[in-house]
Amino acid sequence: MSDSHQGSCLCGAVRFRTRGALRGVVYCHCSQCRKQSGHFYAATNVADADIVIEGTESITWYEASAFAGRGFCKTCGSVLFWKPRAQDYISVMAGAFDKPTGLKGDCHIFVGDKGDYYSIDDGLPQFEKSTPSIAVAE
Repeated sequence: MSDSHQGSCLCGAVRFRTRGALRGVVYCHCSQCRKQSGHFYAATNVADADIVIEGTESITWYEASAFAGRGFCKTCGSVLFWKPRAQDYISVMAGAFDKPTGLKGDCHIFVGDKGDYYSIDDGLPQFEKSTPSIAVAE
């Protein structure tokens, strides 16, 4: 996988560039992710020091919990980021990256809360809530 990636929201008001390795894609099926996106989240992580975001004035942060905020473009509504307050990384929605990404799925979390209209049959590990290595709101 390349060590640099770029991406944007749908309208281009928010653009970002990352450097360094990205985590495999984690699919989150919690009710907050489903309600915000209309389905489930597919996100990777990047260290705060390894991302440059342009157009920050076009990002609206929704404080979904005391644990993390959710960033989206206030112009086009694209869901872009999930940022835990006490961590030094930001989750970036995999679909916001320009191709090729080289990203691969890693696991599914909060499968106990997934929508009833789809099945998960890709063979990746599934967790009722989360894994010890992925910090989430309780």
